Amino acid sequence: MARTPKLSGRRGAVRDAGRGTGREAGRAADRGAGHGPLRGPGPAFESGVLRAPATRPGRDRLLVVCGAKVTEKHYLQGLVEHLANPAVTVRIRTKPCSPAQLIAYAAGERDRAGDDFDQVWCVFDVDEYEVGCAVTRARREGIEVAVSNPCFELWLVLHFCDHKAHVGTYRELLPYLKRYVPAYDKARLDFRDYEHGWPSAGSRAVRLAEAGHEHATNPSTGVWALVDRIAGR
Repeated sequence: MARTPKLSGRRGAVRDAGRGTGREAGRAADRGAGHGPLRGPGPAFESGVLRAPATRPGRDRLLVVCGAKVTEKHYLQGLVEHLANPAVTVRIRTKPCSPAQLIAYAAGERDRAGDDFDQVWCVFDVDEYEVGCAVTRARREGIEVAVSNPCFELWLVLHFCDHKAHVGTYRELLPYLKRYVPAYDKARLDFRDYEHGWPSAGSRAVRLAEAGHEHATNPSTGVWALVDRIAGR
């Protein structure tokens, strides 16, 4: 947000006449125009969407789309708030869908937005899906993907330790996560449990699989690449 220029010299004195001078006059002018106190840019929530206000030059404007799972939504919204990056919009497809359907939804959101975003990302798990076709379609559409194999909870575990052993399902991974977050609840993630560990999680995730091929490697997660973009790395 551009700062209100300070009035100085003769022109400032004329404008201030009759309503005080200096900072008090500026506040009075703001109140008279119907504005509240001036605030810096920051993410704002509206109807399940984390919207992006005006952003500083040089920051990529990101649209991040994820499915109806609460875990991903709460983590990403918490990360965006923690990093105070107003250039990120997190959009949730509330209806359960496959990775291919999520890619199609993201492409539609991007097309409707016109030039509002520099990059579009989709976040999804391998789980029981065959995601190879979805990844291929995403590349064709120019959409980036952050795929976790088998599930997003692997990314959470990596905040605390390495994990290189094959994991078949979410239930197999859960005991590892609960060693560090005993109260973990898939329906209610608290980002404060992870706010200091995401840089280490990124370093650990990079070593698990070649970037862009996480969907074919278990265990692996490409969330690190998205987090780097949100962090402006």
